[in-house]
Amino acid sequence: MIKKAVVKQITPVPLWNLVRNTRTAIARLPEVPGAYFHPWRKTSMAHIASLKNIHHGQRAFIIGNGPSLKNTDLKKLKTEYTFGMNRFYLMFPELGFLTTYFVLVNDLVIEQCAGEIRSLSIPRFISWRARRFIQPVDDLSFLYTTYSGPKFAQDVRGRVWEGATVTYVALQLAFHMGFEQVILIGVDHNFETKGEPNKTIVSGGDDPDHFHPAYFGKGFRWQLPDLETSEFAYHMARKAYTRAGRQVLDATVGGRLDVFPKVPYDSLF
Repeated sequence: MIKKAVVKQITPVPLWNLVRNTRTAIARLPEVPGAYFHPWRKTSMAHIASLKNIHHGQRAFIIGNGPSLKNTDLKKLKTEYTFGMNRFYLMFPELGFLTTYFVLVNDLVIEQCAGEIRSLSIPRFISWRARRFIQPVDDLSFLYTTYSGPKFAQDVRGRVWEGATVTYVALQLAFHMGFEQVILIGVDHNFETKGEPNKTIVSGGDDPDHFHPAYFGKGFRWQLPDLETSEFAYHMARKAYTRAGRQVLDATVGGRLDVFPKVPYDSLF
């Protein structure tokens, strides 16, 4: 039997990519009817359609959850359009205001924090997979996100590739909404906790990799980061924004991501 590695080596790259993409598309077929025709998704798609280019020409901040946020004056964002992600809501009491939008796509985070997510009083976008944990509530939209099939969705009513990070999903949402300039903060792109990418582990104590020790605190199940795939996704985002005459900047204090142009955070105000 010819091994997969050998077949890949002797197959032209365009053909190999076509075969791979076709296989992953076929594997996703069982998801398609519900993702496009389920009543909950149809309602979500209609709402998402109403947001197309709603922020044309404006700027937004996508807030990561890295430890660098402790060295970032977030109160400067009170009058800005902002995207919070995952468990950033833990910052709300200290912040004194809510983010404009909220994005969550990781199954483990949604499963363990469903009650907190439901209680948020801001527009939320969560993965369609998570419908088994959260049923429809006001200002909650289901996104059809997938692990496979790399792409940058300029219209997020359809399939949205996760790119191994919720930040990439937020970048696609911001593009859909028409933001001309998007600024990343708190995207440290560096984790003290090491291990196999995407492996599920259980936290043994305080969380050193996020802004709050209880973010993924003791007993919380979470998946180790896949920084390589995330970087691949970020390059796709930069290309999409640049082609559209838009811009993504990185104002993370001390961040290690080198895909987007860097800008000092304080210079933006």
